[in-house]
Amino acid sequence: MEVILQPFHHKGAEVIGICFVHNATINLTVRKLKGIKWSLILKCWYLPLTKASYQAIIKSLSEIAVIDNRALKTYLQKRAVVKAVSVPHNGNALSPVSRSVAWNIPPVNLQELQRYLELLKLKAYSVSTIRTYRNEFLQLLRIIKTKPVKDLTSDDLRRYMLYAFEKEKISENTAHSRLNALKFYYEQLLGREKFFWEIPRPQKPFQLPNVLGEKEMARLFNALSNPKHKAILFTAYSAGLRVSETVALRLQDIDSDRMQIKVVAGKGKKDRYVNLSPVLLDILRAYIKKSEVRPLTYLFESGIPGEPYSSRSAQKVFQRAKQKGGLSKKVSFHSLRHSFATHLLEKGTDIRYIKDLLGHFDIKTTERYVHVSKQHLVQIRSPLDDLWAKGDIV
Repeated sequence: MEVILQPFHHKGAEVIGICFVHNATINLTVRKLKGIKWSLILKCWYLPLTKASYQAIIKSLSEIAVIDNRALKTYLQKRAVVKAVSVPHNGNALSPVSRSVAWNIPPVNLQELQRYLELLKLKAYSVSTIRTYRNEFLQLLRIIKTKPVKDLTSDDLRRYMLYAFEKEKISENTAHSRLNALKFYYEQLLGREKFFWEIPRPQKPFQLPNVLGEKEMARLFNALSNPKHKAILFTAYSAGLRVSETVALRLQDIDSDRMQIKVVAGKGKKDRYVNLSPVLLDILRAYIKKSEVRPLTYLFESGIPGEPYSSRSAQKVFQRAKQKGGLSKKVSFHSLRHSFATHLLEKGTDIRYIKDLLGHFDIKTTERYVHVSKQHLVQIRSPLDDLWAKGDIV
């Protein structure tokens, strides 16, 4: 008698289906397995897909039936490859793996994806960049199906980018990310020189950052009562930090003697020092003093001692404060950084100093805050005001 071990995705979990033509002896033996369940949908018994489950099945049935595990073995081999080309997000791998886009990529292109990720890691790209490049590269692999990605020409890629614009409706920013991801594969991995010169890049829209005024900032901060949550937002605003930089701060990065904060490996893996506000220092000391469990390593830790607070949790803190403070502007945690830069500019701080505080590589990135600052705008008199003052219009 044959028993087929079939992998299934059932109720959001991976399971081993135990499939066989009805046999009283096998059925009785299977029903004795710990944790066994019957599925009306699958029409078979099943256990969670674990090593322990598999071993229990083999031990119970190997003497009374021929066990066919080929489908299960193929599934596990594919799962191992897909896991190898997944990129952790906030410390967790993609789960369940069978829902990943990579699951449906043919072996020839899955191998190229694996080589692609290996080179990104060897070149020490950040996890965030690797995740973005992987996702953009996967979009191409998904579309070309069984066609080998390394055989695509410039014309093929031009048609693909046109498809992405017209059918997928991708934005200009996404188009730049996708082109960068593909450029890395064809030029860095395959060594095709100047491969993308023939594919035009769309012009990026000039977008001004959304900022909060000082009164709005006060409403945001006053909406919070939790000392830790207050300290997180105060820290980001007072030093112009990104959310990832805020949650990555360690206790040793706060230098109260020199009144500086050391930002380690910010964007582009660049260290920098920013000022430590005396007000912020008092807030941080009060927060730590009131903490039931004092932080061990990171300034802001999660429920697990020694582990950093997650970026997602910090963003939720901001959104709750925004809602409670009655702020209707379309702003996010990153708007604290934008507001920091804009408020400094309005107070007369040299833009080159702001560039260093923000950790920008190019002064042009910082110069966009000049367009947001109201410092010079309020000094410009509208021609309408002059006409009204002269009495030329009524």
